[in-house]
Amino acid sequence: MPELPEVETIRRGLSAGLLGKKINRLEILWPRTVKTNLQKFAKILTGNKILNIERLGKLLIFELKNRQYVLVHLKMTGQLIYRAHDKCVAGGHKFLAQDLKTPNRHTRLIIYFADKSILYFNDLRKFGYFKLVDELTKEKTLKQFGLEPIQPEFNLNHFKKIFSNRKTTVKALLLNQKLIAGLGNIYADEACFRAKIRPNKKAGDLTDRQLKNLWLACKNILRQALKYKGTTFNNFVDEKGVKGNYSRFLRAYGRQGQKCQRCRQAIIKKIKTANRGTHYCPVCQK
Repeated sequence: MPELPEVETIRRGLSAGLLGKKINRLEILWPRTVKTNLQKFAKILTGNKILNIERLGKLLIFELKNRQYVLVHLKMTGQLIYRAHDKCVAGGHKFLAQDLKTPNRHTRLIIYFADKSILYFNDLRKFGYFKLVDELTKEKTLKQFGLEPIQPEFNLNHFKKIFSNRKTTVKALLLNQKLIAGLGNIYADEACFRAKIRPNKKAGDLTDRQLKNLWLACKNILRQALKYKGTTFNNFVDEKGVKGNYSRFLRAYGRQGQKCQRCRQAIIKKIKTANRGTHYCPVCQK
């Protein structure tokens, strides 16, 4: 699933090309992608303009005229591909070469703009969505999310309160978007590795030192991943055609069966925690 750095990178890329663009028409290929009455969705969007693109956690917010908003969540396998003449911006779930051939069999929604540019939404597993909302509904939706680790308000005291007396695992808590927005499987594993904490450890058992280390790890890893435009395993490209390249900094995620690059003794293990594949070093992480 695309996480905060990947979604922010595609937000920046789309903002560079889409702001002020007039929507000419829509092609809805999988009706369930749209979580709004289809006729209303098409009526409001057709002829409208994209004024701004915001983000909270993994959620994209497209601002239209007349205080209308489209909430877009890529979920597990969503991809956004914007084509404007010889320019292509693509981001979201990992890409294969055929994904960039648009439209394809996984294309669920197409937005055509007046200047002939096109935005495609691909989604293999069909969990992603577009939802038209008014300003009040948008604000109510955003209040359901916790703070992002990169926000100034996400201080150590706030972080400690989240973990206080929690019986669930550290990994489950980090993935809970109502408490912490934007972290997903990749960066939760990497934060635990950097803080030397086992992801399946009981959250309420962390010491003050461990909490501080984990808090710093969450903030610093996301900042670094943003700098390098996220983690990419295939063909993610930003608005300048640059691939996301944080993957070379990964120390735990996806490295199961390989020697730990920190202790150089243990082999990185993969277990299931919080119903997600979870990677850790059995020696470094306690």
